[in-house]
Amino acid sequence: MGKLRIGGFELDSRLFIGTGKYPSKDTLPMVIESSATQVVTIALRRVDSSRQENNILSYIPKETILLPNTSGARNADEAVRIARLARAMGCGDWVKIEVISDNKYLLPDNEETLRATDILANEGFKVFPYMNPDLMSAKKLVDAGAAAVMPLGAPIGTNRGLRMKELIGIIIEEIKLPVIVDAGIGAPSHAAEAMEMGADAVLVNTAIATSDNPVKMAQAFSLAVKAGRYAYNARLGAKAEVASASSPLTGFLHEGAY
Repeated sequence: MGKLRIGGFELDSRLFIGTGKYPSKDTLPMVIESSATQVVTIALRRVDSSRQENNILSYIPKETILLPNTSGARNADEAVRIARLARAMGCGDWVKIEVISDNKYLLPDNEETLRATDILANEGFKVFPYMNPDLMSAKKLVDAGAAAVMPLGAPIGTNRGLRMKELIGIIIEEIKLPVIVDAGIGAPSHAAEAMEMGADAVLVNTAIATSDNPVKMAQAFSLAVKAGRYAYNARLGAKAEVASASSPLTGFLHEGAY
């Protein structure tokens, strides 16, 4: 499948997972193991160093790469402040920028995301901006120093799949940084589809956490991501407008051949 080179690391797994919405924090270590993920995103508000049982970091294996997100930020200034707090608390230099001021659809603000990316990249952060899939915005994020771009597949938490497929495909084709499809992926088949398109990774939370069996679902996503990447590397066959038999329709055995 090939390693994913990103943010100064080489990763074997191309599945990133989130830590919200699980019925119990005790489930999380099993999900991480089953998914074979190496990157886990966390909301800073869930890091409570004063009480270990409430501290999400207590349930994440030490070798896992943390990707703190700026969930709750409504503008660039708030996102920058959250990112700096996460680094000061020992969460590392990776940060997923989420700037959302839209309360109905929870869509990211690309302009404020760009501003936060520019500030934090200049401070040495490895910035992973969550964005509406717009090519011009993606190019500006690259110029600002992003480590990757993370276009949404569908509105966050909806499990509706790749509703933005055409726009994501354009970004994959034109952007040379890793492209991580984030938000809206609701089934392993959606993850495989994103990988078949050429996405470098996917980030999944709701689809795993709200399933009847998060541990098994995490494994299903892990397998789907691998299958999709293998299919991308093998190059899918060309589509045709008319039927084409896979075996010749001529040259049948003559009557009496038996």
